[in-house]
Parts: sequence; C-alpha cells; structure tokens
Amino acid sequence: MQLRYSFRIDPTPGQRVALAKAFGCARVVFNDALALRRQAYREGLPFVADAELSRKMITEAKKRPERVWLGEVSAVVLQQALADCTTAFRNFFASVTGKRKGPKIAPPRFRSRKDNRQAIRFTKNARFSITGQGMLRLPKIGQVAVRWSRELPAEPSSVTIVKDAAGRYFASFVVEVREQSLPATDAETGIDLGLGHFAILADGRKIDAPKFLRRAERKHAKVSDARREFHHQLSTKIIRENQAVYVENLAVNGLARTRLATSIHDAGWSAFIAMLEYKAKLYGRTFARVSRWFPSSKRCSACGQVRAQSLPLSAREWTCPCGAHHDRDVNAANNILAAGRAERLNACGGPVRPGASPAQPDEAGSPGSAAA
Repeated sequence: MQLRYSFRIDPTPGQRVALAKAFGCARVVFNDALALRRQAYREGLPFVADAELSRKMITEAKKRPERVWLGEVSAVVLQQALADCTTAFRNFFASVTGKRKGPKIAPPRFRSRKDNRQAIRFTKNARFSITGQGMLRLPKIGQVAVRWSRELPAEPSSVTIVKDAAGRYFASFVVEVREQSLPATDAETGIDLGLGHFAILADGRKIDAPKFLRRAERKHAKVSDARREFHHQLSTKIIRENQAVYVENLAVNGLARTRLATSIHDAGWSAFIAMLEYKAKLYGRTFARVSRWFPSSKRCSACGQVRAQSLPLSAREWTCPCGAHHDRDVNAANNILAAGRAERLNACGGPVRPGASPAQPDEAGSPGSAAA
C-alpha cells in the first residue's frame, strides 16, 4: 500500500523564489486547462483529451509571449498540474453519476494565489533525488535541506512540495510499503467518539479531548500539528492493542454544520478514523464501521433492549429495566463493539447476537452518541 511521509524543509531565500514561480506556473496551467474544458462544455464540444490539453496548455503556450515563462520551471510540474485537473473532473463525473461513493463532489474550481495551501508535485521522471548528504534535489530548484525525523522505508515514487498557510514548507513523499502484521491479540474494542472525552473505549477507558482550537485559536499551524500528533499516537496505540477495532460511521460533515461545529472541527474525528483505517490495513488488523443509525447510546449492552424514553445529551448515565446501570459513553462503546463483531460474524457466516442488530436511531434521529 502507498503511504505519505511528510518532512519539514528549509529552502533558501533564492529557492523560495523559485518555488513561488513553480507554484504560480502550476496554478496558471491548471486554470488554463480548466477554462478550456469549461469552454468546450459550454459550446457542446467533446471533453478535451489529455494529449490535446498538454499540447495547447504547455507545448504551444511556451511559444506565446504571455506564457513564455512557463519554460522556467520543470515540465513535470506543469504536467502534474494538468493531471490534477483531469483527476478533479473524473472525480466530479464519477460523483454525479453515482459511480463514486460518499458525499457529492463539487466541480473543479479555479486555483488562487491567495489559497492557504500551494503545492507542486515531482514524479520519478522529473529526476528528483535524495543526496548522500540527506538533501532533496529538485529540478530547477536545487538541493533543499530536509528535517528528517525518520528514514523512508523505501524509495519514493513522487514528492509533493507544499507551502502551508503559516508559510512553512514541507516535502511529502509517496512510498510503497509492505503490509506487516503485528503480533496477534485476543483484544477487540469499540470506540465511541465524543466531545466531553475524545474517545471512549469498550473497556471503559476514556481519552480526554485536548481543546486545540480553544487553546490557541491564532496559532493555526501549531494547532494542526498538535492535533495530528495526538491522532497519530492514539490511533497507533489502539491498533497495537486490539486485533479488531469498530467505530460508528459518523456523518461528520452534517454535525459540523450544527451549533457544535467548533467542537467537531476541534476534535478532528474524520482524520482520526482515517488513521485507524489505514493503520489497521497496514498492520493486519480488522477495522469496520458500524451504521450511524445504530442506537449505541440507548441500547442496553447487558440485555439488548432499546430504551423507549428519550436520552438527552445531558444524561450521562441511565438504568435499564433489567437493572443494569450504564455510563452512557462506555455503554455506547460496548454496543459498537458488539455490533461490529456481529456484522463481521454475519459476513463470515457465523452467528449474530440478537441484541447487536441495528434498530431505531437515537434521539431525534441523531447518529448514536456522536455529540456526547
């Protein structure tokens, strides 16, 4: 499988100028390609093929006085900008035709020099390389210093140079890695994601949610780095400790449009779940999502009965008629674990525990205890 390894880089003042020129050229080529394809659509013409796009937007454009400066940057950077335009259109078409799962994707938009993120990509045919002294050699940029925090597990197939909103530069390498199994363990867990606690595990452990945005709202780069580090450490720990991990398939985008938006963005659930998923695949663990409509909070994990009365968010504990007393979040995590196991056994032809089948959604149709 392919993984990305990102490292901070320190370009010299001259190299920053060269990178700014490359960012600008890639942006112009992308926008020219997008404009040409939009024009063809309006005029009822066929979708402009990649070869024709390359000829018009790069080869012929370099001969025109208003685009002659395109020749000052690596041709691979320009070709990759065209490839990004094509990918954006294909994803859009696949989304509107239903071939692509998930939320609908908007049509490609023009790039702006005011965008928070600027990026260019070099592939192997661009002949980028890592020198014996640990420098990153980029065509028409030079040898750039890299802050290596670990070794790359294999030779990278491409590198993307990124300038973020804080003005920092990063090299993001794509590396093909082999899946490697961790030692088997009997432990499995369900995870209930919340706001009072970031994650509640089926064994009762509660992981606090660092308030990244509220603690440093003006330090966006530090906020992003701290959140990413927290997600990496926690996801690695959970994957190492458990043979199988189950989480709710939350509608994060929908929740982010509610009054809880700041808290949702602060928690960064989507990024954390994505890390769990790819690390499970990398290390030979089982990962699965449980339906967002599964009543994880209102179902008694002891007897399987679904609570008939409403369960407001302020209610952190409740007692089932069977006599079992529940911590709302731990109960939800145990139900997610049971439901995940049941779905896995059902898929394998095994028995399904009656109490683990999806029933009715939680209060007001909300997905489980996502906002708990």
